[in-house]
Parts: sequence; structure tokens; C-alpha cells
Amino acid sequence: EYGGRRMAEFPLDPQLSRMLLASENENCSEEIITICSMLSVNNAIFYRPKDKFVHADHARVNFFRPFGDHLTLLNVYNQWVETNYSTVWCFENFIQYRSMKRARDIRDQLLGLLERVEIEPQSDPSNVDGIRKCIAAGFFYHTAKLQASGTYRTIKHNQTVQIHPSSSLFQTAPKWVIYHELVFTTKEFMRQVIEINPEWLLEVAPHYYKQKDIEDSSKRKMPKGAGKAQINR
Repeated sequence: EYGGRRMAEFPLDPQLSRMLLASENENCSEEIITICSMLSVNNAIFYRPKDKFVHADHARVNFFRPFGDHLTLLNVYNQWVETNYSTVWCFENFIQYRSMKRARDIRDQLLGLLERVEIEPQSDPSNVDGIRKCIAAGFFYHTAKLQASGTYRTIKHNQTVQIHPSSSLFQTAPKWVIYHELVFTTKEFMRQVIEINPEWLLEVAPHYYKQKDIEDSSKRKMPKGAGKAQINR
């Protein structure tokens, strides 16, 4: 139950709060508070110095995880924890130490708030579907679907958008995605993108999505190799 009273306890956007409350059912609250904390530091995790951008890009790709950027952020944080919050490790991996430290502070605060709303801190890193379902519960109206042209269209406003080139999903083009935010540069880009199963939308937001919204129009031609769900490697 994503009750308003419980949501009001969190000093977060309502979407992030909903995502946290959904984690109770999926037994992955530890993973979700990490993802919330990393999303809260506003894309300031990786840096890309001009003289070392090849190394920086290579370092970033090494953190990529199947299904998208939220799981990549989770991976970055968990690896940092394993180094005992090392500054050197951040420097070697082109990661902003100050952003990570801020994410850790936010995470500590959220851990305390879980207790206040009586959500058990539980960890299940292998529950990739559950983690993505929680993200869908929070950000269900940030959904976009791949079009035959190779661009995406947002379900809510029918807006043409694309996956940001820095995303781990930039090359893969899954059929259905949820994005954290839209940024406009030369085009409208989706930033922090995760692949979802559209059926989850009916489950987490039945007031917003009906079967006809997610019916598969796969009879229409798709770009070659696009729209294939990723295998969990």
C-alpha cells in the first residue's frame, strides 16, 4: 500500500517514495534505497576528463549491467562498498568521490526512514525483476515504447524521445523502457533508463494503464535487431 502518510515520511520525490514503498513486497528494500540514493545525486557519478575520455568511457562500460542504468548505478555503489568506500578506487574508475559520499549520506538517512515506516531492510540482489518492478511502481508514467523508426515514444504525451548516448541501453534498444528524466540537448533524451516488461504496468498502476495501452503492435516492422529483451547474463 503506497499510502500518502507513509510516503510523506520520505524527503524524496513522490516517485522515489513510491518505489521505496513497493520494495516491501519484493523484499529488496536495501537495493532500492541504494538506487534512490544514487539517482538523487543528479547524474554526477561518472566524470569524463577530455584528455582521458577513452579510459573514462571504458571504465564506465565495465560497470554496465543487463537491463539498464539503475542496475548499473546499484553495481557501482556495491563495488564501492566492497572497497570500504575508497577514494582511490573512485579516482581509478573515473567516479566522483563527493557524489558517492553524498549518495552514502542519503542512503543512511533512508535506512533510518525505512525503520520509521516499518519496512524491513531486506536484500535480494538476484531479484532483478523485483527491483525493476519497484522502479516501474514509482515511475510508471515515465514509460516509452520503441517505434519502427528506432526512436521511442512516451506513452503519456506521445513525445518522440531517444536513449541518452551515455546509457548502458544505448546500443540495445529494448521495446519498453522507463526513464528517470528527460533532458533536452540537440534532441529530447531519456536519462537513466531501465528495460521493463509492459505487463508490470497493469500490476503496479492499474488506475493508469489498461490492456489496450500495452497491446503489442509487433506486427509493425521493428528496426533490425531491436526490441529484443536482454538475456540476464
